[in-house]
Amino acid sequence: MENIYLYIVVLLTLLAIGDLIVGVSNDAVNFLNSAIGSKAISFRNIMILASLGIALGALFSSGMMEVARKGIFNPGSFYFEDIIFIFMAVMMTDILLLDFFNTLGMPTSTTVSIVFELLGAAVVMAMIKIFANSGNLTELSTYINTDKATQIILGILLSVFIAFTIGALVQWISRALLSYDFLSKSKWISAIFGGLSLAAISNFILIKGIKGTPYSGIQYDLLNGQTINGFLDSNSLVVNVVSLIFWYLFSYVLIRVFKTDIYKVIIGVGTFALALAFAGNDLVNFIGVPVAAYQSYDAWLSSGIAADEFSMEVLSNKVSTPTIFLFVSGLIMVLTLWFSSKAKKVVKTSLDLSDQNDIKERFKPNLLSRSLVRFFIWLNQYFSNLVPISVNEKINNSFSLSNNEGVVKDPNAPSFDTLRASINLTVAAILISIATSLKLPLSTTYVTFMVTMGTSLADRAWGSDSAVYRVAGVINVIGGWFFTALSAFVVCGIIVYLIHYGGFTSILIILSIILLLIGRNFISHRKDSQKQEAAAKVLISESESFEGVIKESARNIANVIGKTYQIYSTIIRGLSHYDLKTLSIAKKDVDQLYDEVNDLRNGVFYFLKGSKETSVSSGRFYISLLGVIYDLVEDLSYLSNVSYKHVNNNHSGLKKTQIQDLNEIYESLSSVFKEGIEAFSLEFSEKEFQDVLVQKSENFDLLNSKIDAQILRTQSETSPKTTALYFNMLIRTKDLILHKYSLIEEFFQVSKDVKSKK
Repeated sequence: MENIYLYIVVLLTLLAIGDLIVGVSNDAVNFLNSAIGSKAISFRNIMILASLGIALGALFSSGMMEVARKGIFNPGSFYFEDIIFIFMAVMMTDILLLDFFNTLGMPTSTTVSIVFELLGAAVVMAMIKIFANSGNLTELSTYINTDKATQIILGILLSVFIAFTIGALVQWISRALLSYDFLSKSKWISAIFGGLSLAAISNFILIKGIKGTPYSGIQYDLLNGQTINGFLDSNSLVVNVVSLIFWYLFSYVLIRVFKTDIYKVIIGVGTFALALAFAGNDLVNFIGVPVAAYQSYDAWLSSGIAADEFSMEVLSNKVSTPTIFLFVSGLIMVLTLWFSSKAKKVVKTSLDLSDQNDIKERFKPNLLSRSLVRFFIWLNQYFSNLVPISVNEKINNSFSLSNNEGVVKDPNAPSFDTLRASINLTVAAILISIATSLKLPLSTTYVTFMVTMGTSLADRAWGSDSAVYRVAGVINVIGGWFFTALSAFVVCGIIVYLIHYGGFTSILIILSIILLLIGRNFISHRKDSQKQEAAAKVLISESESFEGVIKESARNIANVIGKTYQIYSTIIRGLSHYDLKTLSIAKKDVDQLYDEVNDLRNGVFYFLKGSKETSVSSGRFYISLLGVIYDLVEDLSYLSNVSYKHVNNNHSGLKKTQIQDLNEIYESLSSVFKEGIEAFSLEFSEKEFQDVLVQKSENFDLLNSKIDAQILRTQSETSPKTTALYFNMLIRTKDLILHKYSLIEEFFQVSKDVKSKK
């Protein structure tokens, strides 16, 4: 029987490694987004600083391990067998949930997941014991550490509001005082900002971080026999003042003598500090449970008492975590940070929601986001009316981008400036380190994400064109956090119930299912990543001159016609074989093309702004061309959707004669599509254009004949759905051809005009 528990401890160790990997992939957003978003430091240097912070933070995290042992439940009320099953259920649930959110690219809280998993498993195990002894639910408080659990949960929930509010307040004050021209301010002003930021970071991270380690309780002769904790507590005011003066002088020397950008220094130190705080605060989420399980197993093995009789009161005592565990954990976290592709996906979600530039919005607006935006617009107008006009104008000037008049869409532009990045890091580091020093497992994800969102709002990054999308994104992320808590509680409770009654066999079965799910997610994520890397954009908009627009449009039209041909072919093939998977592929391809066209249409402002030539004819041609391309893609979208819906609803397939007709139309169109592509690949040869245009009436005649034939066949048809689908295919194919020729004719006329002027 001893071997079974040894096997469980070994499995928990392996799960801890997996949990470290998926956990860091999710939480990398906490300390990377500000540095990456500001682009103040190279990506390589960002990773080096973050790696050093994680490695050092891992060694400082020993004190936080108490949460896993006695933070949620009363260990003395459970036996060793109960505890080991609880820990196993927690780790299996945790790795499953975190991998799920990583695959979606959504930042979730590892702290919330571990807290509610421990709570869910402990509650279910307690209920099993209560009902086995014919007790009632009022005895639940005997098993659950309700005071501590309530404190932790309230702290996590309050962190959302506190982090958002403080982040917004500090950013608003800083921007109002420093404006967007903060780099041109006096050196002493920049030095004050640098001194405050660096003093706060060093005080709460580097100094208070030491409080969580075993070294803080050792007496040192240098401190007159005091411990580090005792010295800091008795001299806190002196330490803070000295720190502030030192970092102010340090910042001033860097700015004055070495001509250093102090904001870049803050971002570098802040990234290191936040990574340190993350590792110090969140390492418990990944290895706290396995370490507690190992210590429980060691205590039980030494006792000689049966597993279902040995009380786990030993977990109530403070036990230091072996340094080797912390070192290995830090190493795994650093390696994950460098090589995890899912980490980059999660970081992108946070950056998109805080970007001050015009980007492709990921989230769709909803009723709640629209209502919140309307409310805050009204609230802003209400308070603005209370403030004198002169004060309002001065504030608005501070929040006005100096280069706003020449704004051009640049995909490589920073998501926000170094001032906002510095505030993100400083405020988040302070809040997290305070929680760490108080042994509270505050959610680093909640804090860093909400600070970033608060500074984005205060900095007016959520403008009238983006607010509803960004607010919807924040709502989705927060909704995901509540889903994490609920699913962690329920899933972990179910798993511990199954393990209690199924024993080691249940563990192996559940673990196998989890590994299969994670493997499927990994394969799916890798395929999606490969598709994104391999998929070249069909449409490009980079030219700045009229003639450049003409040449670029030739490539765009050729690409659109080629893609149209490919998708139309897939739709016909899917209908012919009644294959839902093929039609699904066509639907996805159309959606991608549709998104690209929408991106170009939404970017008309930037195209006109960025054009070196002020040409009405160039702009009119470009806008008209996009309109025809949009109509063409809409036709494809309709054809793919109606075909997919028909097969997905299991309606009758097309008749053999109808399939033959569609294939005949497809064969007729294939030469037209191919010649159209070739025509746009040449130097605007008039003969090539005429060869394509002359086939217009022939294609229309063929389609009309098929429509007439179906009208005659309708009297003998028995399926109204199939007949409707076939007519829709013919009519929309006719529209598709019409728009294709309109595209060619539009381009042909303009290209002739350009040639005639040369």
